[in-house]
Amino acid sequence: MGGVTRPTPRSAPRLSDIAAQARVSEATASRVLNGRAGVAAGTRQRVLAALDVLGYERPVRLRRRSAGLVGLVIPELTNPIFPAFAQIIEQSLAGHGYTPVLCTQMPGGATEDELVEQLEERGVTGIVFLSGLHADTAADPSRYARLTSRGVPYVLINGYNERVDAPCVSPDDRAAARMAVRHLAELGHRRIGLAVGPARYVPSRRKAEGFAAAVEEAFGLTRGQAEQCVRHTLFSVEGGQAAAAALLDDGCTGIVCGSDLMALGAVRAARQRGIDVPGGLAVVGFDDSPLIAFTAPPLTTVRQPVQAMATAAVGALVEEIQGNPVQRTEFVFQPELVVRGSTGPAPN
Repeated sequence: MGGVTRPTPRSAPRLSDIAAQARVSEATASRVLNGRAGVAAGTRQRVLAALDVLGYERPVRLRRRSAGLVGLVIPELTNPIFPAFAQIIEQSLAGHGYTPVLCTQMPGGATEDELVEQLEERGVTGIVFLSGLHADTAADPSRYARLTSRGVPYVLINGYNERVDAPCVSPDDRAAARMAVRHLAELGHRRIGLAVGPARYVPSRRKAEGFAAAVEEAFGLTRGQAEQCVRHTLFSVEGGQAAAAALLDDGCTGIVCGSDLMALGAVRAARQRGIDVPGGLAVVGFDDSPLIAFTAPPLTTVRQPVQAMATAAVGALVEEIQGNPVQRTEFVFQPELVVRGSTGPAPN
């Protein structure tokens, strides 16, 4: 008869491994694991994270009860910048004791309004909206007023809307476009184009404004001439490819893109024509999404300060939840130009 194979019991966590993973002393790790006081919250979080990373279950006494559910509504997961935001937001919420509920919109799936309705049915304590309908100037902002009237705190990320009464966290999109244009101008490019998303979205509009101002300043163009170098398209690889093809037809040797995915589309458009990047075309992205440094060539991009923005948004929401109203304004974070291999001197 065949014997029954018994599962091997999971080994007990080794204190030395946990301390090394958390970068703390064994004494500190021991205090955390035994639930003793006298350990800073950040240090405690590192030790608990070390348990998770090493695959050990947390002791029952360390499993704290949730302070409540918080919804995170995002447009999609295919663009890597959104999972990057989601991860930090969820980590930050967990650090405050809240349980995040991720809600993703997909073509043909639930709309933002339907997701919010489902979250309300679950009794969420608050909601974080990332690049939602608040960023769409054609959308009706009254949906957010209804949320306010029902007493659900919420914060917005990306796409400030003065008609929505909530704290908003944004990168400086105008400054991002200016940085990119100045970088290309310093490399000798004189014909620079912008590939960006639909004009009805606040981030697209602001990038176009920053681009036009920078091109006017650098080359003495009129606003109308500058705007002729802007192509509004879809925020996708395919959108970037289509916009880049049109800009190449216009003689552009440098292209600023509204996202890293669009920049990859621009690189594809160049290669389809046998144009080398950066030898024949310089391309600048926006976001600095994970893995973008490992593309071929590595992408020059304007880094969105994801960590700072996500942490600030969660901090504002927690204050709102705790009954400490946060100023109803936009908190603007400065982006950073990251120069890699997709930009070089203008071709002769």
